[in-house]
Amino acid sequence: MESLIVLLLPALIQVESSGIDSAVGDNGRAVGCLQLWQIYVRDVNRIAGTDYVYDDRYDRKKSIEMTKIYLRHYGSEKRLGHKPTLQDLARIHNGGPDGYKNPKTLKYWRKIEQAFKDMK
Repeated sequence: MESLIVLLLPALIQVESSGIDSAVGDNGRAVGCLQLWQIYVRDVNRIAGTDYVYDDRYDRKKSIEMTKIYLRHYGSEKRLGHKPTLQDLARIHNGGPDGYKNPKTLKYWRKIEQAFKDMK
């Protein structure tokens, strides 16, 4: 799964913020290059026993670390019942733990697919 996450991260960053670490979206609720919400940070801290703070979302390295923790946890084969795909992981990032099965995250997945094409 780690290789999928590493492959996915540049596309997530492109779609979420066009690579801008100081990006703010969703009426101030999502910030940083990966547009993380406060609940995402709290969940990562709960999952991993870490002590990230909300401002860490502006730090690209820390945002990536948090996203990896989140996706490893919620995108595991055991949890999903199948080997995770890029689509599963992207939709979890966008729609939360069960985002991979929420039809509303399909539009987001299409943006990620386009980002992959644009990066080639």
